[in-house]
Amino acid sequence: MNLEILPLLFTAGVDALKEYLALHVILCLIPAFFLAGAIASLFSKGSVLKYFGADSPKYITYSVAAVSGVLLAVCSCTVLPLFAGIYRRGAGIGPATTFLYSAPAINLLAIVYTAQILGLDIGIARAGAAITLSIFIGLIMSVIFDNSSNKNADFSLDGNERHIKTTIIFILLVAIMVFAGSATTPISMAAVLLLVLATIGASVFWLSRDELTNWMEETWFLVKQITPLLLLGVFFAGVIMELLPQSLVAALVGGNSISSNLISSVSGALMYFSTLTEVPIISALTKLGMGKGPALAMLLAGPAVSLPNMIVIARIMGTKKTGIYVLMVMLAATVSGLVFGSLVQY
Repeated sequence: MNLEILPLLFTAGVDALKEYLALHVILCLIPAFFLAGAIASLFSKGSVLKYFGADSPKYITYSVAAVSGVLLAVCSCTVLPLFAGIYRRGAGIGPATTFLYSAPAINLLAIVYTAQILGLDIGIARAGAAITLSIFIGLIMSVIFDNSSNKNADFSLDGNERHIKTTIIFILLVAIMVFAGSATTPISMAAVLLLVLATIGASVFWLSRDELTNWMEETWFLVKQITPLLLLGVFFAGVIMELLPQSLVAALVGGNSISSNLISSVSGALMYFSTLTEVPIISALTKLGMGKGPALAMLLAGPAVSLPNMIVIARIMGTKKTGIYVLMVMLAATVSGLVFGSLVQY
């Protein structure tokens, strides 16, 4: 490698870090960590297992897991604390990976934005395929690792249903995540501030000292576990984006062949797309000749996984499970793009 390119690659990685820190840490990632900490500490294991447990009815667990990310404007990295919180509370590997895939792929903002920029057909295809594929991937993971116990579920079952006040705190935390990412006007920012103050007030007055301590400890545990690897992955994703310019990728993903869809899904899986940024990037690629099938393949693979995402989930659920999960995401996105590209040609 020409050593002269190293400063350019380093700058690209640093720029990716700066962009991520500016756009995601305060408005997205911090609320996600607090929400994940609340899931892991304030809610009984029974309430989590009621919807996400391996022994719960599949039509409930997979339905909830597949659509629960609709209102959460999260990317493949912001969803990690939520996934870790659910998984650590004993959720089955199937529903947990269904949520991991679907949450960043089907948030309402991304679907609407996709339909507006890339067309109603690809917007509808993205939503339908993301939900379907998330359930399919979760079921396959459940079948493969059915006998593999979730060793991360290290919290005891308390047997008591939490008071309605705890649910209100949870709803407030979700509301902060939903509205913080789109708070661009003084009124919307003031609304988010009121939600934050309401959450702080409710937590102080309604939760015991031990509950607050456990919540903060669990949140800090997730921060320490995820953040260093996440930032390292974002840096290297920026380097890869510099090494793989859009013009080169566009030249490889024209038409609707198996290879163009596969290259599109693999490229999307390796790159990091922050929330909604995948749409203008793919829009630019389509103007350079990218086919609709490969565009959908990248939409299905890119927001769901990324290099930072892969590094962190390998830490959470192990290398073998992560490898099979990522492989299924890329293959499912490739097939979906191929089918969609064939349909829109007629």
